[in-house]
Amino acid sequence: MGSMFQTLRNALKIADLRKKLLITVGLLLIYRIGAHVPVPGLSQQQFSEMVQNAGTLGQFIDTLTGGAFSNATIFAMGITPYINASIIMQLLTVAIPYLEKLQKEGEEGRRKINEWVRYATVVLAFVQAIALYFGLSTAVYDVSVWSFLTITLSFTAGTAFLMWLGEKITDKGIGNGISLIIFSGIISRAPQAILSLVTVAYQPTETETGINAFSLGGIAKFIGVVVVFVGMIAAAIWVQQGERRIPVQYAKRVVGRKMMGGQSSHLPMKVNMAGVIPIIFAMSILSLPSTIVAFFFNQSTSPIVQGIVNFQSTLWYALVNGILIVFFTFFYTIVQFNPVEVANNLRKNGGFIPGIRPGKPTSDFITRILYRITWFGGLFLALITVFPTLMGIITGVNNLWFGGTSLLILVGVALETVKQIESQMLMRHYKGFLS
Repeated sequence: MGSMFQTLRNALKIADLRKKLLITVGLLLIYRIGAHVPVPGLSQQQFSEMVQNAGTLGQFIDTLTGGAFSNATIFAMGITPYINASIIMQLLTVAIPYLEKLQKEGEEGRRKINEWVRYATVVLAFVQAIALYFGLSTAVYDVSVWSFLTITLSFTAGTAFLMWLGEKITDKGIGNGISLIIFSGIISRAPQAILSLVTVAYQPTETETGINAFSLGGIAKFIGVVVVFVGMIAAAIWVQQGERRIPVQYAKRVVGRKMMGGQSSHLPMKVNMAGVIPIIFAMSILSLPSTIVAFFFNQSTSPIVQGIVNFQSTLWYALVNGILIVFFTFFYTIVQFNPVEVANNLRKNGGFIPGIRPGKPTSDFITRILYRITWFGGLFLALITVFPTLMGIITGVNNLWFGGTSLLILVGVALETVKQIESQMLMRHYKGFLS
């Protein structure tokens, strides 16, 4: 933590980096101001109540948007449609040969794919806005064609503006703009989370000498939650930074009169290649039924409806959630990392793993390593996601702010941003040295 603040202090001493940091902070400030601009035609109080009853998915979206969702503002949908469009395009790139070829064409191909992602984002945002309008129609003051267009286009325009804002941060500022927008939304909920934890410790109890404001049980819960929070941050950093390095040796080659190759290197394989995507997939699937029930059948007393609503507070939900997270971790990792392609690239460049024959034996060896670290990464994601639910059952403190997805996003974005600042400082150091 100290090194991170030291890095920021050093960055502020460099004029170019200081300018980029100020641009980043300014654009994020615009985002936080926009998160309080209400959408015309919606009852904020009724909208907020329905979001609170929408289950885990509604609370998750509200956390990512920094409260903009429950407040029915123009940024209520956040940047989620852009993330969904990006994930869909990544999966289609593997399935469609044309897109795979386009991705390998370099900067021009990636620019074309990014353009399609933008169009897909607007379409998905409009579809999601329509679903919100009809699902939360009781919060609409006057249901009409005019209110439909006003509300849906306001939600869609808010997401489109956030997408533009994120790209501007990436281009003119420091770090990944989309990630920083989500980061700022999550971190904006910290004061409210701290206040809710303080109320856990503040439990008035009557004694012989008067009223005690803080009970020992409440203080113990408060300290326990804080210790678990710090421990989860340390574990998340450890896993996010963790990688399995496979040694690689390059054969010597004679090129002209020069001897090339012969050096030793390594093939890095991250323990958590999938990031937070498996958690998002699992949460979306499990929360969809309860969200539909909360939006469309919130007045129903049917046992089936009540069972769906109460399912999220059971241990079965935590178990199924953990299994789905492990499954999607394997699925997304296999889609993103191709051991056969890696083995072929090693062979083309004259590289080999000591003790392993090139070709299929190399790809089989890499696959075995991949499965082992993916098991560890998947189980870790499942544990870090399910653990806050278990803590809520044990301590009675529900809806803990540091859920698995939120915590991994905070840690991942903070580490990546500091790395980018350090790399730019190093680059400018070398430029100054050479000049």
